Amino acid sequence: MKRNLLVLTATALILSAFIYKNTGKPWHGKMQQLPGRLECEYYDEGGEGIAYHDTDIVNNGSGKLNPANGTFLNEFRMNEGVDISYTKTGNIDNNAYNRVPRDLNKLYVGWTKPDEWINYTVKVTKTGTYPVGVLYTSNGDGSISLDIDGKDATGLLRIASTHDDRDTVAWRQWHHWNASDSIGSITLKKGIHLLTLHIVTNGNMNLDYLNFGKAIK
Repeated sequence: MKRNLLVLTATALILSAFIYKNTGKPWHGKMQQLPGRLECEYYDEGGEGIAYHDTDIVNNGSGKLNPANGTFLNEFRMNEGVDISYTKTGNIDNNAYNRVPRDLNKLYVGWTKPDEWINYTVKVTKTGTYPVGVLYTSNGDGSISLDIDGKDATGLLRIASTHDDRDTVAWRQWHHWNASDSIGSITLKKGIHLLTLHIVTNGNMNLDYLNFGKAIK
């Protein structure tokens, strides 16, 4: 019995090392816990092809749209390819076309394109099936999907467009914020897992967070 336990422990350690070697590590060593809110900007460390795949190497938000100036918001992960910005005043993210009230100075992932993906090492505290919610903008209908440990766990999750023809400021079509409590559901098992967010169709989304709500069953 003791020998079997040692073998299982060793196997678990080897598997854990393999996962971290090939998928990176949680941002700042802190796993996000589910159910609850998954902040999209707190993806794993490890860089292109390990923690994420982005279509270009430039962070189009941090350090570019938001020039490097020594501040946390402008320089957040600016040397990585995932594109990150934050909600701003000046009738940008606090505009009249938002469908939900919007907090300002909050980070989000943007400039999304199909075939991009982002990894998150997460700790699931309780086994269950959970609704997946999202705080987002989307200039046109699109879709995402979620993998758990490399396997599709949700199928396509539809992201409804927030485009509004009443807004004549073209660039602001990417800044009409909306929220959904459920765009689908996911079954999670207690323990540590690798969650992968895929951009499937359209892109043109800003993703603040995913929310894994009260268990369905």
